[in-house]
Amino acid sequence: MPDSQLLGILIAAMVAGVLLFRLYAVLGRRTGHEPQPGAEKPRPPSPLAQVRVPAPVESLPPEGACARGLMDIEMADSSFDRAHFLNGARTAYEIIQKAYADADRLALRPLLSDEVFAAFEREIAARPGAPERMSAISEARIIGAELHGSHAEITVAYRAQFAAPDGSMRDVGDHWSFARTLGAPDPNWVLVATAGDPA
Repeated sequence: MPDSQLLGILIAAMVAGVLLFRLYAVLGRRTGHEPQPGAEKPRPPSPLAQVRVPAPVESLPPEGACARGLMDIEMADSSFDRAHFLNGARTAYEIIQKAYADADRLALRPLLSDEVFAAFEREIAARPGAPERMSAISEARIIGAELHGSHAEITVAYRAQFAAPDGSMRDVGDHWSFARTLGAPDPNWVLVATAGDPA
């Protein structure tokens, strides 16, 4: 009788040991969802950072006079992508136009060069009343690209509709140039020049 009790205890101990080993093996596995030690939350990118968002097919830049400059930029910076840049340029145009209409200097400051920011400030201070507001972008295309050393500059032509305070609509053309130092830690492109497009 004692032998059968001892045998039962040994069998129960073996079963418990197997179960404990299997439990340890499962709980000790990495699933890939563990937080990495010392990992920091990434800073949200600006509209002109290299965000991987597909651009509308009809907005892809055509080959032409700017093709060589774009190729130079792509060869100097393997992370540069024309379609993603153009998508970011459309978003930047919307954000900057809204911030300008709202006189939101805080939102404008990181997106503009010192000279362009000063010009926008003068325009905001001088306008007599409620400004026009952009309602939609009908076109955005790259019309110029240059690389001088590590300084890249890309010009985008926009067509957009603006609504006046009285409800009337106006078609507006703009040429905006964005610049960035390739290889710099900051991935953001900054608006460095603006010009109207009467055509």
